Amino acid sequence: MPQSLTYLQETASQTAGPYVHIGLAPHQAGFDIFQHNFSNLLAGPQTKGEHIVIEGRVLDGTGSSLNDALLEIWQANAAGRYNHPADTQNKPLDADFRGWGRTGADFDTGIYRFETIKPGPVVGRHGKMMAPHINFWIVARGINIGLSTRMYFSDEDAANAADPVLNLIELKVRRKTLIAQRGEKKDGKTVYHFDIVLQGDNETVFFDV
Repeated sequence: MPQSLTYLQETASQTAGPYVHIGLAPHQAGFDIFQHNFSNLLAGPQTKGEHIVIEGRVLDGTGSSLNDALLEIWQANAAGRYNHPADTQNKPLDADFRGWGRTGADFDTGIYRFETIKPGPVVGRHGKMMAPHINFWIVARGINIGLSTRMYFSDEDAANAADPVLNLIELKVRRKTLIAQRGEKKDGKTVYHFDIVLQGDNETVFFDV
């Protein structure tokens, strides 16, 4: 007789809770445990390119801020090259730009902030040029698996219209959820506003990566 199958119960999942900040952004949680802490400051005085600030909030389905959200970004430099061995483009690296940063939303206001430079266009798959963009990863209490998305720039209309990734999104109105709006300059740096909406009518497009 064939043996009966035994079905195991799914292991319980756990979302990122309050301890995620202690391990990943200890300064924000009030701990000084690492000699070199990861930071929201990607660009220094010698970094080439247009220096910018990215600000926004992570919003739930009710429009409320997730004040415990943790965000990471990675991006190409001003020439359009990533600081990674897999990027073999014939473009210069910038010794003063790593291209990766991490921060948490402010516990009181819910606003996150990155200081970086505007990336150059990047050659994608099959040699197609991608518009300047920044890659985001978001985790927070209530999110089982980190969410991945992209941020594009409102003042790059022509490049955005030709971007192969944006064009994968069938509904054009949904593409707008990935466009950061250019604002006024502060302290000599252009500010781009980019809210990330987890649910609802204006839900941000997330990628399965």
